[in-house]
Amino acid sequence: MRKLIALIVLSLSLAGCGVVNTLVDGFKSMKAIANDLEKVTGMKPGVDVNWKNGRLTSVKVNFPQLYEAKPLGELAEQVRVVVTEEFKQAPEQIVISFDLAGKAARGTVQAAQATMHAAN
Repeated sequence: MRKLIALIVLSLSLAGCGVVNTLVDGFKSMKAIANDLEKVTGMKPGVDVNWKNGRLTSVKVNFPQLYEAKPLGELAEQVRVVVTEEFKQAPEQIVISFDLAGKAARGTVQAAQATMHAAN
């Protein structure tokens, strides 16, 4: 009976170490992705990662403002490449978002509103 309890405790301890290592590696990868994308875009995005049963299910990349230097398709491809290289696997889903309350977005929205009013 004591051996069984000791075996269970040992198993749980080792399993816990794997969880901690996975979390630490995940945080390092999220930071690396943010830094790599900052080099490409000039903006440091927030990165959120979801895992399910050891599979990378989704990566969410939130930029602090609208990115207008390149077409959205090119940005999406750069994000996909950075995420896939960092995690060494493609997630099931990559979500890219922009904070539209950012300063560059305000100017774009105001310009769009002025264009719409001029058209009416």
